Amino acid sequence: MPAAVDIIPAIDIRVGQVVRLVQGDTRQQMTFDGDPVQYADGFAAAGARWIHVIDLDQAFGEGDNSAIVSAIVARGAG
Repeated sequence: MPAAVDIIPAIDIRVGQVVRLVQGDTRQQMTFDGDPVQYADGFAAAGARWIHVIDLDQAFGEGDNSAIVSAIVARGAG
């Protein structure tokens, strides 16, 4: 019997947008259309029990996306 595996989607947030950094390099950033909260809702609707949310602005000392992170948490707190 195969072992169970949990796949945990991730949302990286930078300047209020969903992004993906190439090898953690802020100069090599892919930006995705849409609201981070909507991305989280989509992952939850697809069955995700957990979502890894990263505030890259906080991580790099360049800003704060705590309102967005709080909105994501509030949506899942039911």
